[in-house]
Amino acid sequence: MNPIISVSGLTKVYANGHMALRDIHLDIHSGEILALLGPNGAGKTTLISIICGIVNPTQGSVTVNGYDIVRDYRITRSMIGLVPQELTLGSFDTVWNTACFSRGLFGKEPDRAYLQQVLEDLSLWDKRNSAIRTLSGGMKRRVLIAKALSHQPSILFLDEPTAGVDVELRKDMWRLVKGLQESGVTIILTTHYIEEAEEIADRVGVINNSELLVIDDKQALKHKLGKRQMTIELEQPITSIPNSLSGWALELSAAGRQLVYTYDSYSEHTGISGLLNAVNEAGLLLKDVSTSQSSLEDIFISLVRAE
Repeated sequence: MNPIISVSGLTKVYANGHMALRDIHLDIHSGEILALLGPNGAGKTTLISIICGIVNPTQGSVTVNGYDIVRDYRITRSMIGLVPQELTLGSFDTVWNTACFSRGLFGKEPDRAYLQQVLEDLSLWDKRNSAIRTLSGGMKRRVLIAKALSHQPSILFLDEPTAGVDVELRKDMWRLVKGLQESGVTIILTTHYIEEAEEIADRVGVINNSELLVIDDKQALKHKLGKRQMTIELEQPITSIPNSLSGWALELSAAGRQLVYTYDSYSEHTGISGLLNAVNEAGLLLKDVSTSQSSLEDIFISLVRAE
């Protein structure tokens, strides 16, 4: 199946010499939710801006549903809805007029029923006749989403959509995102809330220092890059690990009261049974045993620190 967005060799160098993106290769599949993670200044917004036709690339190419973003700009842009980080709205326009005007910009015929449904889904219908300047920050964020959806795009970009918004809006937004995916919309989002990416995304990409470090299915990332640990809590503290346990690369923590064993849970032989037997043979009394799995946040932090 051909990707709905294909990025090949994409590089962006600004006039001041800053390299915002370096040789990015990325395929985005139709109907998926892709989360892009990365610290501030990593290049996430630049990547989105290039695909949306807002920023020109220095090198490389991008196609949207087979159309080149430079040569076929009008076609590709009509397929895309963008929710930017900044609250870019006319202060004196009403919510309804804002949505209608945005739809008209893309040459779409008026469709009151569709726009009403969008505003209802975003809890904006009761505010349809209110001026933008009278709305709270969270409500303005909802209006940005309504604008992005007004022309019924097949691809939706959400650039830090929940930054600075309340919990209620965040939950409403993710419900809407899931509903859009079910209707066939492809969604690409950037976020600092890694737990949200873990909850909602199908695939996760990590960008740092202008480069795409990794992109894969969430579970595959955890498999390849994550780790599982078993913590053995001892009845009595020890000052050092017995020589008979040296083969397990254990770590001693919690003032000598815990032995920490890192292993691959997908391996055919984890070594857990042998380790527990060896601990017993070493004369150490066990108080408790627990295990933990690396989260997406752990993987993200380790990748960024490694860079």
